[in-house]
Amino acid sequence: MNFVDTIFNYCQDKGCNVKINECLKDYTTFKIGGTCDILIFPNSKETFVEILKIIKSENIDYLILGNGSNVLICENHFKGAVIITSDMSDCEIKPDGLVYAECGLSLTKLAVIAKDNALSGLEFAYGIPATVGGAVYMNAGAYESSMSEIIVSSEYLDTDTLKIKTISNTEHQFDYRDSIFNKNNYIILSSVIRLREGKKEDIENLMNINMTSRREKQPLEYPSAGSTFKRCQNYFTAKLIDECGLKGRMSGGAMVSEKHAGFIVNKNNATFDDVISLIDIIKNTVYEKTGENIECEVRIIEF
Repeated sequence: MNFVDTIFNYCQDKGCNVKINECLKDYTTFKIGGTCDILIFPNSKETFVEILKIIKSENIDYLILGNGSNVLICENHFKGAVIITSDMSDCEIKPDGLVYAECGLSLTKLAVIAKDNALSGLEFAYGIPATVGGAVYMNAGAYESSMSEIIVSSEYLDTDTLKIKTISNTEHQFDYRDSIFNKNNYIILSSVIRLREGKKEDIENLMNINMTSRREKQPLEYPSAGSTFKRCQNYFTAKLIDECGLKGRMSGGAMVSEKHAGFIVNKNNATFDDVISLIDIIKNTVYEKTGENIECEVRIIEF
């Protein structure tokens, strides 16, 4: 029995959704990506850990995805297992403004749950197309707020030892679009968030204002991976790209958004190579005209 059969049988026994030779572009917001041997949707932390034990025992390559919202995946076939956490989405409101959320829960859905319970502090996250795990992983933020300000603790799986551990806020080593999870073989399983009491109507009003701003300023009408480049301390990267005359620039089906120069969008069935080519054009042009080296925020995955 090969590893695909072993994992498939285990997932069926545990009631987990599982697919063979599935195309990954359907699971990323960029709508770009190749196929994989097996695509797995664990439905609990326990099944997640057991699936990873099987994968490790078989010495199989694996890739973890949440909402696929900050990644650009190549179009080669991935000879291994892809795990998507979206079915690990439990949430529990605890006393004193604490909220427990599993890694696969939509960040926008969590913001709505917080609003429905008159808890403030997640308004900035409404509309961010990430899961809780992905948001903690990259310290997602908007409107001068970020996950680092509200995280109390996170539970994670150390894939080297296959032990579950818990870390406090400071141990996350949060930085701009960065955390300890970027530097280690750790997989976020859940987080505890601290919010504060507020008025439901005020919370909802701010969420709606934020969403209106997103729709006006961001190219939500096209597939993308969000902001392609990191902001820098001395300048706004999108403004720099705009001033270099790159708005609307295309490479194949990929385009620098005409609405927000910080976004590369999939305008017309763009490929991985189209986006990579456009990223290179932008970085080289900005460097030649300004001397600034801009850095990608999107996680590029090749295999």
